[in-house]
Amino acid sequence: MTGIKFVVREGALQGRLPVQRPARACVGECASAAAELGARRAGLAEVPAVRVDDGAVATAFLSERHLSIDGRAPVSFAPLSRFWRTADGWVRTHANYPHHRARLLDALGVPEDPAAVEAALAERSALDVEEAVYAAGGLAVALRSPEEWASHPQAAEVAKRPLVERGRLDTARARTFEPIATSPLLPMAGLRVLDLTRVLAGPVATRTLALLGADVLRLDPPGLPELPDQHADTGFGKRSATLDLATGRETFEELLAEADVVVTGYRPGALDRFGLSAEALAERRPGVVVAQLSAWGAYGPWRERRGFDSLVQAATGIAVLEGSTERPGALPAQALDHGTGYLLAAAVLRALTEQSYEGGSRFVQLALARTAWWLTSGGDGMGGMASGDTESGPYDGPGPWLAETDSGLGRLRYALSPVAFEGGPVDWVRPPVPWGTDAARWR
Repeated sequence: MTGIKFVVREGALQGRLPVQRPARACVGECASAAAELGARRAGLAEVPAVRVDDGAVATAFLSERHLSIDGRAPVSFAPLSRFWRTADGWVRTHANYPHHRARLLDALGVPEDPAAVEAALAERSALDVEEAVYAAGGLAVALRSPEEWASHPQAAEVAKRPLVERGRLDTARARTFEPIATSPLLPMAGLRVLDLTRVLAGPVATRTLALLGADVLRLDPPGLPELPDQHADTGFGKRSATLDLATGRETFEELLAEADVVVTGYRPGALDRFGLSAEALAERRPGVVVAQLSAWGAYGPWRERRGFDSLVQAATGIAVLEGSTERPGALPAQALDHGTGYLLAAAVLRALTEQSYEGGSRFVQLALARTAWWLTSGGDGMGGMASGDTESGPYDGPGPWLAETDSGLGRLRYALSPVAFEGGPVDWVRPPVPWGTDAARWR
């Protein structure tokens, strides 16, 4: 059993909902899973002690806001990504990516002008906008109260599922690990991770696996670059390559043949035509761990819908709970993304540990909407998630948990990882590289 110490700092993540406690638990679960796998691989008699500091957690959960590049502050949301009044309420749009912005404007039949968007939305109902923009391939979600979301068919499906879904795909032999050094203790040393994720939860998970020693290769479609600031924030420790899955099948199969983990963050089923379902991957690469992430879950009427943290907050009642009678609000951080990211990394680590005893290809699944349901339920009922002793301390800002480094992107200020255990890594070995500049091959 992992010994764990929580350093509680009141005000580190302050919202109306109890964000601080579940955020702390998500990081604690990840750090515990890392310490346990590290002990297993290094042959240690005892699992290293874990320390989770609220200051580090709060800083990491706001990593995209703390980032600076040559002194420039990041751009978090585009002008058309926000709440808008409709004829009967509010709608939240997401238009950070150019293709999503174009589809939103097409659905509304207006030019790229916030005043024109505002006028068009004011004449329509929120649900009408939600459906019209979705039909056009864009992203817009009507604001719902917790009660309205609870009566939605998707919410009913979400509530049936565990916070972390996991399973075994076959009877592949038990994993045999190469021994690893203990200074620093890197649980993922020598393991290869294919990263097919987009902003933000998936990249947070794979960024954490990179911290823990994994060779993480992120693959993106050649014509769909990641947002520059987002790439800088979540690219630590990784390499970045482009690959067209339709024409680069042979290259992908070569990568898969030596991969230990495959992480996907696209809509459920979107990658199946490329043979990237969990079952198909395990058939071609027995012993692989497949980690899948989505906004709404791989089930229910919204299973094929795109989504982001801000949209899930709007749909599930969080924006109402965090807002006022005049305007919807938001959590103090994109906590659904970050929390789900650390839980996803923890699930991968635990799957690898289980494989060393029991074998079998593994899959894990998480959804932002399920994390939201957990949060609005009080952040309790976590089952075996990390718990431990606590001590108190003041919170005087993020300074102690920020660092700086030079990189190919410029001089970066960034948040350190909150995942900490005795003898473990304290920072990434490599800063992020420019998007798409690496070859699509393993080192």
